Amino acid sequence: MSAYSSLPHLSREATDLPSTDPRRSFNSAERVALYLAADGKCSRCGTDLKPGWHADHVDAWARGGPTDVINGQALCPQCNLKKGVGSMGVELRNWQQEALDRFLGRREDFLTVATPGAGKTTFAITAATKLITLGEVRRIIVVVPTAHLRSQWAASATRLGIQLDYRFSNAAAVIASDYDGVVVTYQTVATTPDLWRRLCSDPRNPTLVVFDEIHHAGDHEDQAWGVALKHAFEPAARRLLLSGTPFRTDQRPIPFVTYNGENRAVPSYNYDYGMALQDGSVVRPIVFPAMDGESKWKRAGEMTTTSVALADTDDKTVPPALRAALAAEGEWIPSVLKEADEALRKAREDTPDAGGLVIASDQQSAYAYQAILTKITGEEAAIAVSDNPEASQVIDNFSASTSRWIVAVQMVSEGVDILRLTVGVYASRIRTQLFFTQVVGRFVRLRGENDETCARLFIPSIEPLLSFAKDIEKTVDAVIAEEEEKIRDTQRESDEGGSGSTLFPEVEVVGSSAAVHHATIANGESITTAEKVYAEKVLSFAGSGLPRNITPEAVALILKVGGAMAPTPDPAQPEPSPKPLTKQKEDVRRVIRRKVGKLNVLTGRPHQHIHADMNRMFGGPITAATL
Repeated sequence: MSAYSSLPHLSREATDLPSTDPRRSFNSAERVALYLAADGKCSRCGTDLKPGWHADHVDAWARGGPTDVINGQALCPQCNLKKGVGSMGVELRNWQQEALDRFLGRREDFLTVATPGAGKTTFAITAATKLITLGEVRRIIVVVPTAHLRSQWAASATRLGIQLDYRFSNAAAVIASDYDGVVVTYQTVATTPDLWRRLCSDPRNPTLVVFDEIHHAGDHEDQAWGVALKHAFEPAARRLLLSGTPFRTDQRPIPFVTYNGENRAVPSYNYDYGMALQDGSVVRPIVFPAMDGESKWKRAGEMTTTSVALADTDDKTVPPALRAALAAEGEWIPSVLKEADEALRKAREDTPDAGGLVIASDQQSAYAYQAILTKITGEEAAIAVSDNPEASQVIDNFSASTSRWIVAVQMVSEGVDILRLTVGVYASRIRTQLFFTQVVGRFVRLRGENDETCARLFIPSIEPLLSFAKDIEKTVDAVIAEEEEKIRDTQRESDEGGSGSTLFPEVEVVGSSAAVHHATIANGESITTAEKVYAEKVLSFAGSGLPRNITPEAVALILKVGGAMAPTPDPAQPEPSPKPLTKQKEDVRRVIRRKVGKLNVLTGRPHQHIHADMNRMFGGPITAATL
């Protein structure tokens, strides 16, 4: 009995798939019979059959069609490929069919770069089904970056008639014969590459290896994963590589990837977000409300507070300003979460199960944001962090529920499908294009032909996030491996000035103001607050004359293109009122108390002794000190 029999969500009964014939390919005698029955001509187009013609199931094998001459037909390769998997109840998108034709027509490593939500998994499983039908392969090995994706791939494969063991471990050593293959992680393969070399070189089971998000093969700091993958899967009959974004690497190349002279990976087929958006039925549009606000912090050894608006930050001030804005005890992030929840409330008027995702910088922040959302909504937000062994189950439960919010650090950044996600808050300090693009991918997946949702991802109004949002529809090479890590390391070094990783951090967060709308990025265009307000008035005036799914951003873009936007200047933001001296002193005393507490931990001296020393050094008690 299949291991899936105990999993209702993966059983054939649950997916309405009938039992399949244990023999998938027609044997030589049956092929001869089909050829003679067709008089040597394609049963569809009538052209003469040439070597390499296909023995095809009339009723698809994956839908229960028997491998018998009464259910067989002789087809030319072109007619068989045009069938796609329509007989399985799945209609391929145009890009999937084009990529499939190209893949099956080549016998070489094939890199498919397709935007998140485009359907890479369906494409890959369809390709595997075709190769099995053609008799080119008999086994499938799917390699994924995270453990959570193993069950997700297995469920998708089951819907298309492929059974993959997602609980396979190296200790098992042998793949059960009632599975078509397995799903494993890059880490699992790297641990025992010799095992996988043996499994994929079995002459009785020629193997297709599918590498999901292949750029992760360059993630390991000493490149051991790449070396292991090359050793493990070099003997495979076919290799299919998948990625959600173009990439390049400046160090040791990833195995099975072709590079050009600039170290950029050369895809065999590329389908970016802009192309998908133009096709109209592949991905959702997404807009980016960019939220401004005042951040406040103090430098080590200084008593004065630095205050900068997020929109006015530069390379030097972005790290402390962003840290202050994202601090849960300030006003900025709670106000953004409140505005995001209001956007989610509106979305749920049309889509009652629409959900929201907050991407946090670290686990401490994630739990703090969870508490804020719980207070705002009255409903406990789900939280998925790597320290929780049940994190994958939390994601699955949220995906299947109708609850409002889930908070995560990086558990829901790449490959994870939660189709009901509609609103997001980018509250991470990671500022790389690859990570940003991966987060965007969580919100642009269509739920079906009638999905007219426009997703929203709230972002801080800082560079480079504003530029990333404007370029989201363009094909941009993301840097991976050491280069990606170098960027993150540089950002960490500048961020850690206020991280608390040392006893006396370089930067001490003081606070932040409530967020204000700076601009909204839509279709690569920046919509100002004034333009958004005017568009909302036009939308309100039109009333029921426009579809409910028309957004203010869409109206603003139409008005801008048509030159009908009212020349209203951006409303001036009110100048923050000066703080009373008493309040300024309270801020300074709060910082001093924190530093005294840390000195107490370091030296063991009582707080009152440290304060007494300070009073002697500065000539009096703190209550008499001046700013």
